[in-house]
Amino acid sequence: MSTSVIYKSAPLYELIMRALYGRHYGARYQAIAEQIPTGASVLDVCCGPAVLFSRYLRDKKVDYIGLDLQEGFVAKLGAQGGRGQVWDLRDERPLPTADIVVMQASLYHFLPDPAPVINRMLQAARQNVIIAEPIRNMAQSNIRIVAAIGRRMTDPGSGEQASRFTETTLDACLAVNEVKETQLIAGGREKLYVIDATKSVSTP
Repeated sequence: MSTSVIYKSAPLYELIMRALYGRHYGARYQAIAEQIPTGASVLDVCCGPAVLFSRYLRDKKVDYIGLDLQEGFVAKLGAQGGRGQVWDLRDERPLPTADIVVMQASLYHFLPDPAPVINRMLQAARQNVIIAEPIRNMAQSNIRIVAAIGRRMTDPGSGEQASRFTETTLDACLAVNEVKETQLIAGGREKLYVIDATKSVSTP
């Protein structure tokens, strides 16, 4: 199965994300980092090149583990002093446990039914699950060629994903959980949810 070129190179991935988010690029990571206490253990699923760890969490002395499908991203994390594992979240095995479990801009990969992945995140978290997900996407553009490029750019090696969340569908997806806080981040392009894992109940 072909992997989009941006997932094959950490520098290219970051360059494209910077171009997409512009001046809001750093704010999307900072908003998540502010929700993570100093010294907490953190599991970052679909961590990509682990920018959250290397630039926003390292000084908070967290115990960080990043999981990603791409070996190159996991190797880069190791070189930065973090811990990483190559992990396919479509596998139903339990996730490593941590105080805080994070997923940023990756939940759409598991549409049309992200519930099993959310459940495993809740089961792995001792305190909170933090999900930040785009609600305005290039793949949803009314311009056909732009939408097609958006879909092809976001294949991490598990297949091209045509579906994306809107704010309404994302709210509905997470409404069954004990959501402690929500906020729009990255200039309104993403929405962040802090879910209390101690009170949320896994769904079938």
